[in-house]
Amino acid sequence: MEPLGGLVGASVVSLGNFVLPWGMAIAAGAMLFVISDEIIPESHRKGFEKEGTIGVMVGFVIMMFLDVALS
Repeated sequence: MEPLGGLVGASVVSLGNFVLPWGMAIAAGAMLFVISDEIIPESHRKGFEKEGTIGVMVGFVIMMFLDVALS
């Protein structure tokens, strides 16, 4: 049974190498949304909650693109 478990574990780890960056990106996006939605109330005044959140997320993506492109 142990060799079978080892093979299953090795296959999951090899799959994890492909899936891990996508999982981390999804987790980062979720955290960015939570921070924008809950912690930065100034961006959500006068009924512009979604626009403020989308603006923060687009700004973060542009910042990351410029960081990678210019460094």
